[in-house]
Amino acid sequence: MAIFDYKAKDAIGTVYSVDTGTVLVSMSDLNALRKMQVNHLVVLRSSRAGQHLIGLINKIMRKALVGVNDQDEDGDDVQDDRVLVENIVRVTLIGTLLDAVGTDQNVFRRTLETVPEIDAPCFVLAGDRLTQFMRAISKQIVEGQEPLSLGKYTLDEEADAWIDGNRFFQRHAVVVGSTGSGKSWTVARILEQVAQLPNANALLFDIHGEYTPLDGVGISHLKVAGPGDLAVNKKLTDGVLYLPYWLLTYEEMLAMLLDRSDQNAPNQAMIFNREVIDAKRAYLEANSKDEVLANFTIDSPVPYSIEDVLVKLEEWDTQMVPGARTEKQGPFHGKLTRFIQRLRSKTGDRRLGFLFSAGDDAMRYKWMQELATVLLGSTKVRDAGGVKIIDFSEVPSDILPLMIGLVARVVFSVQQWTEKDKQHPIALLCDEAHLYIPERHEAGVSEAGLKSFERIAKEGRKYGVGLAVISQRPAEVNRTVLSQCNNFVAMRLTNAEDQGVIRRLMPDTLGGFAELLPILDIGEALVVGDAAIFPSRIRIDEPTKHPSSATVDFWDRWAEDTVESGIPAAVEALRKQQTSG
Repeated sequence: MAIFDYKAKDAIGTVYSVDTGTVLVSMSDLNALRKMQVNHLVVLRSSRAGQHLIGLINKIMRKALVGVNDQDEDGDDVQDDRVLVENIVRVTLIGTLLDAVGTDQNVFRRTLETVPEIDAPCFVLAGDRLTQFMRAISKQIVEGQEPLSLGKYTLDEEADAWIDGNRFFQRHAVVVGSTGSGKSWTVARILEQVAQLPNANALLFDIHGEYTPLDGVGISHLKVAGPGDLAVNKKLTDGVLYLPYWLLTYEEMLAMLLDRSDQNAPNQAMIFNREVIDAKRAYLEANSKDEVLANFTIDSPVPYSIEDVLVKLEEWDTQMVPGARTEKQGPFHGKLTRFIQRLRSKTGDRRLGFLFSAGDDAMRYKWMQELATVLLGSTKVRDAGGVKIIDFSEVPSDILPLMIGLVARVVFSVQQWTEKDKQHPIALLCDEAHLYIPERHEAGVSEAGLKSFERIAKEGRKYGVGLAVISQRPAEVNRTVLSQCNNFVAMRLTNAEDQGVIRRLMPDTLGGFAELLPILDIGEALVVGDAAIFPSRIRIDEPTKHPSSATVDFWDRWAEDTVESGIPAAVEALRKQQTSG
C-alpha cells in the first residue's frame, strides 16, 4: 500500500518557484506554517503518477507588504491600513519516493527524475505518515544485508535509523564532534555491531587507551610494546605488537634519524642507503632466498641487523686511507658522527623497544607473515576478534604519526599484493586523527606517516581498505584525506573553523543543514552521505560498553572531603615508563 495517500484538501501550500534542486512554496495554511520547523520534511506531488518528491525545509520566511490607497481624501494621500502577508518556505529536494517498483512498494531513491510543476501541492510529512516513511526506508536499507544501526531519528523517535554498512566503509567516513559530544560513544556503537559479524575485519587506532573497556565476542586488544613488556619478554601471541625497524622504508628511517639541516646529510643518507642494502642482501643470502635476492629494493620488508649497519657506519666515520707520505682521513671521516649518535640514541631508548628490541623472534623471515595475519586476519583466520583495537598509548608522541602510518602502510601493502579473489576487506578506524593525519605538517616524521593515509584515502576502495577518520578537530585533519570521505557523522561542533570544514564538505544544497552543528544535543549527530538514504538528524543509541573517555567532573571532585593521591605511583610509572606493575 502506498504511504502517501494525500488528498487535495491536505495541502499546506503550492509551488510557485522551481530551481534545479530548490523549490519555493507559498504557504496558504497559517496554522500549518506555525508548526513547521527548519530541517523537517515535506512532500511535493511529482508530475509523474505514483511518484512524490521529498524535500527538506531549510528556510521559513514571512514578508509583510504595506499598500498605499490611490484615492485622495481632502487632497492628502492616506496610508492604507491593509497589510499583504506572503508566507514562503524554501525546500531542498533530497529524493523521490515511488509507490511501486516492480514488486517492491514505497521505494526511496536519492535522485530527482522530475521536479514539481508550478502550483503543485505541498504536504507536510508528519505523524503516522512520517513513521511509515522512516520504517519503509529503514527496511529498504537492511534488506539483503546485516543492518548497521545508529539509533533513532530525531524527527520520529519510533523509527530506527539504519545506514548502509557497505557504503559506509567502502566510500570512507568521517566521525567528528567536540569533546563531550558523544563521539567515542558513537564509535563504540559502530564497533560493537561490526564485531557481531562472523568475518568482521577492522582495526581501531586507540591513541589514549580509552577503548580498553570494549570487550566481548569479536573484539580483541593489541598493544604496542612498552618498556614493561620488554622486561617480561611478551610476544605477538600475547597480544603485544612489535614494529621492528626493518619494516620502515628508507624514507621513513631517514625521517626519524636524519637532520636535514646538517651539511653532511647527503653523505649520511647515501652511506646509510648503501649499508642497509648490503645488510639485507647478506640476510637473504644467509637464508637462501634467491628469488627475493634478485628483485629486492631498499624498501623491501626484509630483516637486517641494525647493529651490523652501525658497525659499518663507524668504520666509514673513522676510516683512514693511504696518503702520499702517511695515512690520511677517508672521504667520509667524521661526516657520519652525528648520524651515528642519533642512531645509537634511538636503538638504546627503551621507549622505542618495539622498534629496536623486538629480539631474535622478530628477525625470522616468516615473522612478517605472522604480523600481517594478526593485523589483517578475520575471525576464521585466528581465534581472536575480528575487531582489533591497537593501543598506542605508550608510543612516544614525536614518532606516533610514523608508527601509525607504518601499520596502515603494512595493511594496505599486503592487501594490495593479495590476489583479488582472496582479498578480505578491512576497515581502519583512526581515532584522534588530527594527531597523525594533520593538515599542517613539516617534512619528516609527520609527512612520512601521512603519505600512507593519503594513498589509502585515494586508492583503498580498489583493494578493500576502508577508512574512518575520527577527530574532535576536523579543521586540523588533512584536507586531501577528508575530501575522499563520502560519509559524515557530525556531532556537536562549537568551533567555527571546524564547522566551516564540515559545511564545505557537505553538498551545496545541504549547506544550511550544517547550521545545526553547534546546537546538537550530546549523543546527537547529523548523518549525511552515501551510506545514509537521506540526510538525517539521529540520536545515537547507547553502546553496551562505554569507552573510558568521560570528562572529569572538576567541581564535584574538588568538593570531596578526602582525596587519595596517586602522585607517588605516577612518578614511579614515569621513571619506569610503565603504566602498571
